[in-house]
Amino acid sequence: MKNPIFTGAATAIVTPFRNGKVDFKKFGELIDLQIAGGIDAVVVCGTTGECSTQSLDEHIASVDFCVKYVNGRVKVIAGTGSNDTHDALFLSQESDKSGADALLIVTPYYNKTTQLGLIKHFTFIADRVDLPIILYNVPSRTGMSFETGTYIELSKHPNINGVKEASSNFTLIGSTMASCGDDLYIWSGNDEDIVPIMSLGGKGVISTLGNIAPSVVVEMTAYALAGDFKKAAEIQLRYFDLIATLFVEVNPMPVKAALNLMGLEVGQPRMPLCELLPENLEKLKLAMANVGLL
Repeated sequence: MKNPIFTGAATAIVTPFRNGKVDFKKFGELIDLQIAGGIDAVVVCGTTGECSTQSLDEHIASVDFCVKYVNGRVKVIAGTGSNDTHDALFLSQESDKSGADALLIVTPYYNKTTQLGLIKHFTFIADRVDLPIILYNVPSRTGMSFETGTYIELSKHPNINGVKEASSNFTLIGSTMASCGDDLYIWSGNDEDIVPIMSLGGKGVISTLGNIAPSVVVEMTAYALAGDFKKAAEIQLRYFDLIATLFVEVNPMPVKAALNLMGLEVGQPRMPLCELLPENLEKLKLAMANVGLL
């Protein structure tokens, strides 16, 4: 039996940019807002943090800054995934040096691999780091998914703690929970799946919504952890339209637009991501206004 890295709400925090560079002053402000909102962990350099368009130096510096700025107030989980195993290991070891509490490692993308390749990839990294690892399953982006048998095999490794599940495949999620128990914890990787996954025994969420409404995600997961799924579901449904609208275009384009609408000035996403289409920006404004965020 393992202990989960965190329970409750983690935010996959955006990376603010200004004049083509990471805006560390603004980054600190965003971290403070997360902690004030009661968040349990911050995920830095994940998908929402635009890790794919950061240089290695920027990536390492962003993780290092986040760890130092958080200064132990909450857990810091560093995104270190790559479609190259040795690059993922390098980023993982650098994040360990920075003092991160855990790693979030996505399945290889573009070149992809087989289920045996997934076992080899993650075992290779887990054998060479001391930090606990959260696997990341997001087939909509990577073009591949874990299978239950692969989860079972990887759950045997002492450094593999759990998985951020963003497949919305509840057959996979349920069979994995039934097979792995406390050897592999599951966190929702989709805000629309928070309550359903937690009702099966999931430990919380790694959230995009948390960027603009951290206290909402904290409250929802707290009710679910306490077994009050009726109240958790009420919050889930109240914010359902906003959650959907945060993905009206490719993440993190909408959530960065939302933060800018709230006056937080996080800059635009890096190309090839760009500003929202005008009609989608209006949809976002309406969805935010409907829950009092604008």
